[in-house]
Formats: sequence, structure tokens, C-alpha cells
Amino acid sequence: MRVMRMLVLFDLPTGSKAERKSYALFRKFLIKDGYTMEQYSVYSRVLLSRESAETHMLRIKANLPAAGAVTVLVLTEKQFENRAVLLHTAQKPKSVDTGSQLTLTF
Repeated sequence: MRVMRMLVLFDLPTGSKAERKSYALFRKFLIKDGYTMEQYSVYSRVLLSRESAETHMLRIKANLPAAGAVTVLVLTEKQFENRAVLLHTAQKPKSVDTGSQLTLTF
């Protein structure tokens, strides 16, 4: 079994009331489907197989907002762990409960 991570990055318009509602519905779908927020408009979810990735891709397609752009990346957990989170030295990192994962900042 190869553990993977799906990243969903989106840029959705929020100019009108209908667009804001569409944005909120998409965001609520992601949260209900087990995604956690990495940054604003960037969500991730752990997957247990390629088949699971395909299933979740179909679910995202079925819940796409009418306007805007949604990008989906599927990474191995190792690739996700090797990411670098860069912060300005004057900023203090926010403490976020990531469950059993550990994020290192340099």
C-alpha cells in the first residue's frame, strides 16, 4: 500500500453573492470529504491508493464550481513530507494541530 496525498488548489471568483455561495459550497465539500486546509485555497487529503485518488478526483469534478480554476496534484507521502515551508524569521509560525503528522519549518 502506497500512501499518497491529494492537494487541491483553487482560485474562485467571489465578486457576486452567487459566486461567494459557490465558493463556500466548494470549500464545505472539501472539508466534509476529509480535506484539511494547508493555506487559504489550498487543501490536502491523505489517500491510501491510486484507485482512491481516481475516486476523489471524480468527486471533485462532480462538485466543481461554475467559475474559477481548480488544480489537483497527487503526490506520494514522501514527496509531500519533503516540501519546504518557508517563513520570514520575524514571523512566528501558527501552531496548527496536524494530527499525527509533523511539519518542520526552517
